Parts: sequence; C-alpha cells; structure tokens
Amino acid sequence: MSNTPMAASPLTRAVLEIDEYASGLGWDQPARLFALVDTARLRAQEPALAAQLGLQDESGATGLTPIEQDEVPTDKALDEFLGTIAWPDAVAGCALTVERLMLPPSAEAQVPQGMSGAKLAKWVADHPERQEVRMTVAVLRDGTRESAVRLREKDTPTEVLTGPDLVPGLAEALKATFED
Repeated sequence: MSNTPMAASPLTRAVLEIDEYASGLGWDQPARLFALVDTARLRAQEPALAAQLGLQDESGATGLTPIEQDEVPTDKALDEFLGTIAWPDAVAGCALTVERLMLPPSAEAQVPQGMSGAKLAKWVADHPERQEVRMTVAVLRDGTRESAVRLREKDTPTEVLTGPDLVPGLAEALKATFED
C-alpha cells in the first residue's frame, strides 16, 4: 500500500491496495475477485494465515485485508458468475477488479440504435475515443462501497480516480452477493 493515503477509510485503502496489486500484474488481465476480511479478526482467528500474509506484526493496525479468490471463469458472463457467489459470515466485503473499454459521454449519441452484444462490443472497440480502463469496485455487507478507476493511457498511481459511485452497476452486483 505504498501509495495509499493513511487518512483514507479502510475500504478506500483496500480498493487502492487491490488497484496497486493489479497494476503490478500489467494490463490485459482477467477479472479478479477478492474477499475482504477484518484484519484484526483475521489475526485473532487465523494467526497462521495472518502470518502467511505478513500481518502478524501489525497488532495495532485496523482495516480490511483483501484475499484473492479462485479465478473468475471466462466462459460465463460476469453477472451470471456473481449470481452464484455466497460469502461466509467471516467475509466483511468483497471486491472485483476488471478491465473494460469505455466511451466518453460525448460518444453516447453516436451509438447506433438497436445494436447489442458482440456487434456493440466491436463498435466500441473500434471507436476512436475508446478508453481502456481498470475498475476496482468493493462493497461491504452494509452496502458501503468504493471504487478506483485507472485509465491505461494514464497508468500511474497519482492518476487513479476514487469514489463510491464511479461504477454503480458493478457495485450493486457485488452487493447482491451478500443478499440471501
């Protein structure tokens, strides 16, 4: 978390930690899913795992520890996959990092009517104003959310946008993984 402001909320720090981790892996990566666990609780209940994660020396530290889950399947739509997830009580929240192509709001009027699916994806991929972005979105059980968005063309830690409402649809999909 070398570039994460200590004054940030624990959720913001977790999102930026995941963003920094994903950045270190480079671009053109698959989606990655993380469980967010209370660090103090992890240290108390799972000391061996905490030691494996390098958390044993932070006895006074509070916050959330991201734990990467198994691979996100590429043969299933992301929303379908998220619909299959159920978290145990020990998980305080979850986060997902995913790369996408986005268009600026000015391009919305240019989208051809009636186009969907693969044709729309190709149209966006071929659009001269497209931007490659990496989005990291996290939610807690209580609905608190945070996001980090990094543009490929401005791939530096100081150019990462953060905020709770940057990717509302994905945040809602992640929140639904905690509902019965």
